[in-house]
This record gives sequence, C-alpha cells and structure tokens, in this order.
Amino acid sequence: MQKKRYGLFVIVTLFITAFSAWLRSMLAVQMSYYFFNPGLVLDFTSLYINSFLYILFWVLLITIGKMLIDKMQHQQKLEFLETEKTKNELDFLKAQINPHALFNSLNTIYGHIDRKNETARNILLQFSELLRYQLYDCSADKIALEKEVDYIKNYIAFQQLRKDSNLEVNLAISVPTTELKIAPLLLVVLLENAFKFVSTTSEGKNSILIELQLTDSCLRSTIKNTVDSAVDYSNSSDSSGIGIINLKRRLELLYSAKYKFTRGIENNEYVANLIIDLS
Repeated sequence: MQKKRYGLFVIVTLFITAFSAWLRSMLAVQMSYYFFNPGLVLDFTSLYINSFLYILFWVLLITIGKMLIDKMQHQQKLEFLETEKTKNELDFLKAQINPHALFNSLNTIYGHIDRKNETARNILLQFSELLRYQLYDCSADKIALEKEVDYIKNYIAFQQLRKDSNLEVNLAISVPTTELKIAPLLLVVLLENAFKFVSTTSEGKNSILIELQLTDSCLRSTIKNTVDSAVDYSNSSDSSGIGIINLKRRLELLYSAKYKFTRGIENNEYVANLIIDLS
C-alpha cells in the first residue's frame, strides 16, 4: 500500500482473507463436531462466506484506521518541516549582511590606507576576495573544484600575511583542470585549525604542510602542522563557526560512504587526512 502497488495489495489481501476464512471455517466445523454439538452438521459454505465477510470487514477497518493515522502523522511532519523551514529562513535573513554595502565599506577603508603601506592594502584586498567567494560563489550546493582550489590558495596566502616570518608553509597542489565539483568550504576548517594551532616556538621548527592531489575523481588532502603540545581539537572551529563535528556531519550528509577522514597527533604534528570521491 505504501509503495502504491494497489493492485497487488488488493490481490494479496483477498487471498489472505480467503485463506483465513477457510481456516476459521474448518476450525469451527471441527470444534462443533468434537466438542460442542457432535450431531450437528454445519453448512460449510455459509460458514465460509460469513467468515470471509467478517474477516474482510476487520481488515478494511484496520487498514482505513492505519491510513488515517499515517496521514495525520505525515501532516504533522509536514507542518513541523514547514515551521522549521520558516524559522531557518528567518534566521538566515537575520544573519545576512548587505554585500554591496560591505564591499563599499571595504573600498572606503582601502582608500584611507596609506599607499606606502602595501602590506595592509594587500591584506585587505585578499580579505575582500575571500569574502566575495564566501558571499557569492558558495551559495550553490557544489561548485567547480578549480574555484575551491583558488580559494584555498588565497586563504593560505592571507593567513601567511597574518603569521610571523618564522612560520614555514609548504604547499603542494596537484589538481588539474577538471569538470568535477565539490561542496564548498570543507577543507577550510582543517586549514584554519592548522594556522590556529601551529607551534610558535622560537627555538624549534614551526611548519605547515598542505598537500592536495586529484587522482581520477578522488581528491586526497593532507594537512600537517607542528604543535607545541597535545591540543584538544574537539572545540576548534573555522571563522564561520563550522567545527570538526559539523565538518563530519556535512561529509556524512553530502558524501556518505564516499569519503574517509582521519586526524590525530603524530610525532609532534597534527595530521588531518581527508579523501573524497567526487564522482
């Protein structure tokens, strides 16, 4: 019935009802003959018809009741989803900013920075590009892999400007031009954690290694950063509030069994490996 195979449902229901009526009639005849009225001969045909109608009545009654209950539950679920959708839309609208006004403000700030301060002007320009990507390009569920890689490069360059000169960043990207698409802003969670928790010692080595490789339709990423000591990464999050827990949730929803994600401390380095099948 739920699969809308109504013809098969009717046939199976009638068959089971007919068989049940036959069993009921046979049992009634045997019980009457051996226990109640041994001399009474029951009309099997009449008994069978009555049993068939009696069982069919209850089958139909229970089926209708089940359909009504399912319809009520379905309606309640629809109302709940509609309420949640409205709430989410309102929350989304509340959280929105006016991109046009924002970029005008950034242009104003850029114009007031001394032309001799190239570092500050470059930082603002890179920040503007990162913001433009998040506001405009990331509205789709999936975007071109090439755009995401460009965003990753800009993000790394922006973070390098904010860090001390004693931080060594090694970037190895082998992602050829392709028509594959990926959900946006997945790797940025791991990148921000790397820059946030990288060691800051003045005596030892402070380094971040970022490797991206595309083989066929499989994107492999490895992100390593040296650490001062064991760090609890369970509460780490990116600038949008999407932490490791939410990253796993997004991966599970978007790629299900088509990804593998591992992370942990190895030899005073935090290592995060993420493999996604983009096919």
